[in-house]
Amino acid sequence: MILYWIRTDVRLDDNPALEAAANLAVDKNEPLVALFVETPEQWEKHDRAPIQIDFLERHLNLVKDKLAELNVPLIFESAKDFDAQIDVCTRICKEHNVTHVFLNQELEINEVNRDSAFKNRLNENDIEYSSYESDVVLPKGQVLNKQHEMYRVFTPFKREWLSVAITQGFYLADSKESLTRYFNANISMPDGVAVNEGSITFTATKKDSSNWPLITNVRSELIPDFYERIIVRYPEDRDIPSIEGTSKLSPYLAIGALSPKRLVSQLMFTVPNILDNTSLPEFGWLNQLIWRDFYRNLLFHYPELCKHNNFNKKYDGLDWPNNGFLFKAWKEGKTGYPIVDAAMRQLLETGWMHNRLRMVVASFLTKHLLIDWRLGEQFFAQHLIDVDLANNNGGWQWAAGTGCDAQPYFRIFNPISQSQKFDPDGTFLRKYLPELKNFSNKDIHFPHKVIKSEKIKAYWPAIVDHKTARENALDFYKSKE
Repeated sequence: MILYWIRTDVRLDDNPALEAAANLAVDKNEPLVALFVETPEQWEKHDRAPIQIDFLERHLNLVKDKLAELNVPLIFESAKDFDAQIDVCTRICKEHNVTHVFLNQELEINEVNRDSAFKNRLNENDIEYSSYESDVVLPKGQVLNKQHEMYRVFTPFKREWLSVAITQGFYLADSKESLTRYFNANISMPDGVAVNEGSITFTATKKDSSNWPLITNVRSELIPDFYERIIVRYPEDRDIPSIEGTSKLSPYLAIGALSPKRLVSQLMFTVPNILDNTSLPEFGWLNQLIWRDFYRNLLFHYPELCKHNNFNKKYDGLDWPNNGFLFKAWKEGKTGYPIVDAAMRQLLETGWMHNRLRMVVASFLTKHLLIDWRLGEQFFAQHLIDVDLANNNGGWQWAAGTGCDAQPYFRIFNPISQSQKFDPDGTFLRKYLPELKNFSNKDIHFPHKVIKSEKIKAYWPAIVDHKTARENALDFYKSKE
């Protein structure tokens, strides 16, 4: 029997491990079976958001049903952590006389170590092991500088990324065709392995994600609409949180329900010269996918980032005050700065936050409140439906000034001017802060003077003064310059 182990790759499209597994099953006339093993304690240890766990469960059931139609059963098991997961996978291999295991690699250090241990376990039992890469557009380690090292600045990385993409292209796995070939081969499934009839239910803590459609609807409706209507205005609209100016595809990329290579391939079909012309409006969105590859390459080349280390070591000695009262106010969206509070409300209510606002609230936490970026990173991980370690770590270290190609320490977002610039009429603020719905477009961005004069208690006071906080941040960071 051939085994395909599903992890963060819950899709049939452009799935290299699944393609190889199905092809080998046909060539050897052996049945193919899929496996998923949840790890509730490991997910909790890694602060995986309950809403993302629910989202993953929904998509795993979708994949299970599609595989069942192709005569590929999906075995579901539960293990508390990665060590137990290896034991479960080994047991399944022995029970079903598995001859070869296929999987798509995961990037994070604990996952890499787990897979290495699992490979050794399989070798001990004379079982073949094959792993593939499915989470980036260009292979990790392929985009390097002249010294054959990882770029530490994004812009030259982007230039080389485009050059490699143009000259070498990229391969899309024809996994759907391979599965059809397997189905048509009509290979018998041995006794004891049956196509699953019921739904898979995780034992891990979950939070309802039903406001986010399944990938089938996204592929048929949302992606075509984005490419046809929204993407041409992406450079102008992407920073406006009150409108649908972004793709909102990040949750699907995070769990592997969507292939980044497929997205680029579709974009190249829609805009054939997109790789050659960075001035095109559509390139603004491709740029975000290149940023995603950049951060994943960073984690690949510097795995110690998985342990929440500063990329820039000179900031290792920063003694963050980490005031508990200020951190609590930030988490609850009660800082007294409307754009920060509305963004945090959006996160708590929806499990998602607009990208511009992620930068604003991260800058506010680290530079206005002088709270360690790792605490913000953890809070995002616990609540975001689209969280993945590479992007989350890269974004927080960028905001804190401790990362690779980071925002310099002296660049400190003014939350009031950010609000005025990107939500000028207060539409977004009023949606998540109904306490301020009656304030004028001018006053809503920082209503404290009006509140004081009219003795209104509709909104909480500002927990820090912007000017004073900025000066404190500069002094704090200068100690390490």
